[in-house]
Amino acid sequence: MTAEGKRACVIGSGFGGLSLAIRLQAAGVQTTVVEARDQPGGRAYHWRRDGFTFDAGPTVITDADTLRELWQMTGHDMAEDVELLPVTPFCRFNWPDGTLFDYSDDEAAVQKQIARLEPADIAGYDAFLDYSATAYDEGYRKLATVPFLDPMSMVEAVPALVKSKAWRSVYEVVSQHIRNDKLRQALSFPTLLIGGNPLSTRAIYALSHKLAQDGGVWWPRGGTNRLVAAMARHLERLGGTIRLGDPVTKIHTLGNRATEVETRSGWRERFAAVASNADVVHTYRDLLGDNHRGRQMARKLAGKRYSPSAFIVHFGVEGTWPGIPHHTVLFGPRYEGLLKDIFDHGVLPADFAIYLHHPTVTDPSVAPQGKSTFYALVPVAHLGKLAIDWGEVGPLLEQRVLAEVSRRLIPDLADRIITKFHYAPRDFAMDLSAHLGSAFSLEPTLTQSAWFRPHNRDDVIGNLYLVGAGTHPGAGIPGVVASAKVTAGLMLQDLAG
Repeated sequence: MTAEGKRACVIGSGFGGLSLAIRLQAAGVQTTVVEARDQPGGRAYHWRRDGFTFDAGPTVITDADTLRELWQMTGHDMAEDVELLPVTPFCRFNWPDGTLFDYSDDEAAVQKQIARLEPADIAGYDAFLDYSATAYDEGYRKLATVPFLDPMSMVEAVPALVKSKAWRSVYEVVSQHIRNDKLRQALSFPTLLIGGNPLSTRAIYALSHKLAQDGGVWWPRGGTNRLVAAMARHLERLGGTIRLGDPVTKIHTLGNRATEVETRSGWRERFAAVASNADVVHTYRDLLGDNHRGRQMARKLAGKRYSPSAFIVHFGVEGTWPGIPHHTVLFGPRYEGLLKDIFDHGVLPADFAIYLHHPTVTDPSVAPQGKSTFYALVPVAHLGKLAIDWGEVGPLLEQRVLAEVSRRLIPDLADRIITKFHYAPRDFAMDLSAHLGSAFSLEPTLTQSAWFRPHNRDDVIGNLYLVGAGTHPGAGIPGVVASAKVTAGLMLQDLAG
């Protein structure tokens, strides 16, 4: 038996949802994607203002082969629909004292910079990359696309976790190999891009370095939104359907089976299987609120730890800046203390670290000629820890962030800004139904990973599935695309049964 001819619904069109829908449709399952917003993408939304293209994020694309696979499995070429441009350096790290460190896959250039900061760390860096390769092999290659549906699956993963000494934090394993404090910050910071605290997120997430070193960092010409559009176009080419601007309000159930999906407009359809790429708390609490399982899971999920949110300032400016790389991190005077303020204390500190995204240096098409597009992202505590009025605080924090970018990089920034706006934690909560305004769903701790994370297939409602950041393996483009592979495998097996 095969799954061909069966009908499935995917709620939400983020990278995970679109990847899942493509896999299902390619296997002959008639798939409908239902998206609440007016365009696909989920967190990869975008705006066009005054000729500038502003991507909401994500902006770092690694392991591009997992994306290319979505085309290759039906004999197509991803390049037909979108062009990926290499980004180098991967990221520039910038400290208040003027120290710079350009991280890339140019081994000689990286070693030369390390030698200036701490000659003894050259050997340590090589050892850290060896560790990252082990973490990649044990945690990503072997486990990322394996479903964790029962405790035994977690037991079977223990040897891999032991081999990578996963009980340590990313910061601990970096510090084991690296003496220089600035290098420790630079090499542990990427954990924040999947919503993890470098001081407590398990060391296996150091695998991100292996992904970047081997596969590079990429940018879709025209913006992340063009990659989303390419995925949507490919899905429709295969015969799939996307329904935009119509939020799902209810997943109907009969006993322990999902039966129908209903939207705000009154549209209602019956499906053999339903997968949610929506926020996991929203899925169980709101869409399944009439079902005992939905209420039970909502209560359970309410007690979990959630990743922080983000405050993002988008701005378009007059002029071009070839000296500012595509990705820059502007560190502040503190690192460990700042992380504790965000993850543990739930305060809005006076200082911050800024992730600055400058796509026009790679791709001038995202701004009018002679102008540049930027966004500055500051990690902040989620709404459950930082209960402030963002309507009041947002404009003030926007000024502070722009002032720091001006002080460190563009002295006359205020005079050059053509258009600007900000996106705050309450926007994540309202636009994306993100629990507590979290930007990355559940925090990637050891006790909230693999089997401890909401499962790709619900334990009770047998034809309900999850995909995206809230399920295994977690956030980030490689993570949510891998989750789609896991979930598709389960769905196709079940639909064929």
